[in-house]
Amino acid sequence: MNDIKILLLRGVNVGGANRLPMPEFRQYLTELGLTHVKTHIQSGNVVFAGGDADMDATISAGMKLRFGFAPRLFFYSLADFTAILAANPYAAQGAANGALVHVYFLSAPFSPEQAAQLTAVAARDESIAFTPRAAYLHAPSGIGRSALAEKLSQIKTVDLTARNYTSASAIAALAATIPA
Repeated sequence: MNDIKILLLRGVNVGGANRLPMPEFRQYLTELGLTHVKTHIQSGNVVFAGGDADMDATISAGMKLRFGFAPRLFFYSLADFTAILAANPYAAQGAANGALVHVYFLSAPFSPEQAAQLTAVAARDESIAFTPRAAYLHAPSGIGRSALAEKLSQIKTVDLTARNYTSASAIAALAATIPA
């Protein structure tokens, strides 16, 4: 389980920007020596085995050369990714409707001031919770109508990438299929 990793790419294949064909991306990662490379949907969710501590720099530099752009990369061990999902206080709501619960994976924790500012934007039926590695948004009226989701997407002080509960759970399940 220690060798299994999850890579989330920010802003790939969204709205026609940063086009990245997943078969070519899987091939690229395999050429780097990673094994059991699998992707989930087309938005930059990859699971694999292998790699070293500075794999992020290697992948990023190679993506710039090969694909013409280098998105923000979020790396996790399977254990860390699973812990982030386990900390989700809205897991029951996500299990009922995964599109209404989003996990925002963070490059750094939000400050208490940032968290308070975000919480203040929440609509009456929305709720948000924070850990040092993630923010969890429950938006029962839908993510497309959420002022809080819009505000989160505009944050510049902390890099983040979001996955809905269904996708995040599917990524963890896909990673769990890799032989340890």
